[in-house]
Amino acid sequence: MAANSMADDELTATRRGPHPLALAYFGVFVIVLLVFGAVAFFGRASDGDPVVTLELRGPAPPPAKAPAHVAAVKNPTGPSDSSAALAPAGAPVSPGSTAPFANAPAPPLPPQIVPGTIVKPVLAGKALIADPALIEQTQQGPLPRIADDGRTPMTAYAPPAPSDKRPRIAIVVSGLGISAKATSAAIAGLPADVTLAFAPYDDDVQRWVSEARRQGHEVLLELPMEPYDFPDSDPGPHTLRAGVGEESNTQRLTWSLTRFTGYAGVTNLLGGRFLGDPDSLEPVMTFLARRGLFFFDSGPATRSAAPDVAQRLDAPYVQSSTTIDTIQTAMEIDQRLSELETRARLNGSASGVGFLYPVTVERVAEWAKGLPGRGFVLVPASAIVPHTK
Repeated sequence: MAANSMADDELTATRRGPHPLALAYFGVFVIVLLVFGAVAFFGRASDGDPVVTLELRGPAPPPAKAPAHVAAVKNPTGPSDSSAALAPAGAPVSPGSTAPFANAPAPPLPPQIVPGTIVKPVLAGKALIADPALIEQTQQGPLPRIADDGRTPMTAYAPPAPSDKRPRIAIVVSGLGISAKATSAAIAGLPADVTLAFAPYDDDVQRWVSEARRQGHEVLLELPMEPYDFPDSDPGPHTLRAGVGEESNTQRLTWSLTRFTGYAGVTNLLGGRFLGDPDSLEPVMTFLARRGLFFFDSGPATRSAAPDVAQRLDAPYVQSSTTIDTIQTAMEIDQRLSELETRARLNGSASGVGFLYPVTVERVAEWAKGLPGRGFVLVPASAIVPHTK
């Protein structure tokens, strides 16, 4: 009887179906499969959310030495486009401030109209860009000098100064000559009375300088000078250094001055530390003055020894009043330009410096349209140099 009862129980359990625990495992398995299938097909709801990933790397290899024709300025907060390679170190850069250059086709190079050996005056349109009387031919290239008749590069290569007696404002836009796209856009987009400063590194810089002069712009040469955070910010292999000695700096200065012709003066490329060292700065300013060039100081006035050195030497010199695009937004640039007008009204003249960011080019061009109606005149930087002779 017992055996029969046990057999009946097993038969009953078999007829009732699978064990409940087995059914539970099976159900969980099916649900998991459905969830994974849905994620694979539809994606996760968080797929569009920001994701932070960590990449572990070994020690980075040592950086390669910058070639002589490339400026190796580090600007960690700046854009990666080469047009901003020489942007003021540490300046905050708005997203998209160089975006118009990113996908634009490379512009055609202007013609090379300055020969290797200059034996007669060379014009770009109506503008003089090379004159053998104003050049000392060296193995490195044409070095500016004062002509035997007393003419200086500062006056010969400068546009005619306006006779207008209204308050004068000069704008210097720097960083040209590194990116062809940005340089072409700045030359074409800025009013002719805006002064353009070119870095000395690119092989084609003379072509762009000639084009800038052809379109009426005054041109300055950017001299690489040692900043406070050197070598984290490095203006290039021919940087003027504080404390290295006059002979060494003269050689570096001569290299920069012989890269192209047609410039009326020079300005500093970075240079906070160098400009703050009067012992290193004085021989350089003496050399420039004896070559007939003026110096446009774009650095902060509170740190620069240049005003005192220039006054002591009676050297042609002008100090920038403000940087107009420390923050690259239209509203901030417009505010700085308005402040320049206030300074010019009080002092008779004022000058500002900016970088060739697209927003800077756009706002300066728009601002300049209404300048005469507000009682001001836009002039080249040479027109407000108090020691112009």
